This record gives sequence, C-alpha cells and structure tokens, in this order.
Amino acid sequence: MSVDAVVLAIGRSGELRAGGTDVTARQRIGRVGLPLVDLSEVPGLRGIQWRPDGSARVAAMTTVAEIAADRRLRAAYPALTATAAALATPQLRAAGTIGGNLLQRNRCWYFRNPRFSCFQTGGTGCPARDGLHLYSAVVDLGPCVVPHPSSLAMALLAYEGTRVEVHGRGAIPVAELYGDGADPTRDHLLARGEVLLAIELPAPTPGEGAAYHRAIGRAEAEWPLVEAVARLVLDHPVGLAGAGASEMIIRSAAVAVGGVARTPLRLTEVEDALVGRPASESNLLAAAEPATLRCTPLPQTTYKVALLRDTVVEVLERAVAHACDIREHARRSD
Repeated sequence: MSVDAVVLAIGRSGELRAGGTDVTARQRIGRVGLPLVDLSEVPGLRGIQWRPDGSARVAAMTTVAEIAADRRLRAAYPALTATAAALATPQLRAAGTIGGNLLQRNRCWYFRNPRFSCFQTGGTGCPARDGLHLYSAVVDLGPCVVPHPSSLAMALLAYEGTRVEVHGRGAIPVAELYGDGADPTRDHLLARGEVLLAIELPAPTPGEGAAYHRAIGRAEAEWPLVEAVARLVLDHPVGLAGAGASEMIIRSAAVAVGGVARTPLRLTEVEDALVGRPASESNLLAAAEPATLRCTPLPQTTYKVALLRDTVVEVLERAVAHACDIREHARRSD
C-alpha cells in the first residue's frame, strides 16, 4: 500500500496505526476513529538515512528501540537517544515508533474514560480543570490542562532546525505539529489524512554534552511528572586550556521540558541565562530559576513548580559533566 492509498483508506473518520501501542489501548475504550489503517506494510517508512553533511532522516515507522540503540545516532544526537532509551518498557520501545510517539493521544484519565465528555471527545469542558488534576499542567496554555505525552517531541524541540516531513505538505518545523497549545480539542495539528513520513535532524553539533531526566512516581515504566533535556557546548576560557568544568564557558545551550504543558516547551529564558557564562554550580542553579516564570499552577499541580526547577538543574549538571567527558576524550585521542 502506498501513502496515497493510505490517505484514501482513512477517509473522513479513520485513524492510522503505527506501532499500535496507543491505538490498541484506546480501541478497547472506543476512543479511536474507524477504520484503522495499518502503516506497517507501507514501503519507505522505516529506517535511518545519513546525508553528506552528517544530518539524518529518521523515517516515521522507525521504532523507539532502534533509535535508542543506534550507535551513530547516539554519537550525533545524544539528547534524543537518551530520551528514547528512558521511555516506557523494553516491550513498548520495541513496538512503538517515533512517528507514533510524536502523534500519540494524551493520557488524561477523563479523556480515556468513556463515561466522561471533554473538549477532546467533542464536549464543551475540561473535567480535569475542576476535578482531579494531580498530573496536569503547571504552565496553563489554554482550556485543556492535560500535559502533552510525547517525550521524543520534547527532545526534538531541543535540536534547532529539526523538521518533520508530512505527506502533501512537505517539511515543517517540529514545533508546528503542536502550535501554542490553545486548541483544547487536539493533541497535534495534523489534519485527518495527513501522514507523518519522517523526521529530519540537522547536522550534529561537535563536542556537545547532553542529558535527559524524568521525575517519576516509581522506579521505572512510568509517565513523567516532569521531564527535561539539555544540550550544552563548553569551551575553555582564553588562556586556561586546563580549566576545570566549573570554569569552562557555555557557548551554546538548548533546554526543553515536558510533562508541564499542553505542548513540549523550549526554555529560551534558561538558555539565555546560560550562554556566555562559566558552567559553575551557582550559575547552573541561577539559570534554572527562570524555568518557573511561566508557571501558573492549578491547586493540585503546585508541587510541579519546584520539581520543574530541580529537573532542569539535574539535566544541566549532567550535560556539563558529559560535555567535559567528550572534550577530554577527544583531547586524549589526538
């Protein structure tokens, strides 16, 4: 079946099935559009291609496990592969795809209970806002308060220039998949019949350090309360080739967070507080403070304010350590 045939098969009410990890769960509660159109046999939708400039194209049906395990991806895009390796369980990573992860539906217990009606099911309200919302947003972007579920979307947002290929539309910035979160009826902005074909990653940044961390309620296999990813490039100060980590200068920074809003968020205010400054512990702590400026917590999500700040601190400290490790390894290899 070709992509064009898939679009015809979806019709006005059908839904795509990639790895099936989300669709199967929603099918049991009647929260899917029929017919389901399977993408597993569509040619060209799986695999990783490398371009001469070192950039990569990851086809949408490539599994999360394949992304986490690919050595070349790990070297070029460590923030992405670290995030992929932390998702769910080995079984779900083996079945779930990058396209499916980006376009999955939210995990709100009201949306997934057929006895409730909400914006997402054609209703006129958000029962979580006035009901149980312990795991909901702390950055309130609109009528719906359930956080966006895609960790990989958050990681891709940290790679400037990342684009997604959409059948019939071409390549668009990954942020355009989600908009500003103001539409309470949708988890992504692809129209019915639009098929995500691949993710285009920019050429990698030499010498970067990266880290991912999720704050969860149990040891593993849990949806994040807050998650964050950081990418940092450090340079030795002029005349201090042997400077320690705390004296090295942060030349570039990218920080993104998830689990806190209707969309994954890029924290430009944190990045601005980092760039040009030494990677000292005090500077990392100070740079993480602006992460909470957008917070307007609901009564039950106040705890996420401090958790967001602390999670950002965690990934910054880890990214500094990894950046130093990478540069030291390169120096010893000369």
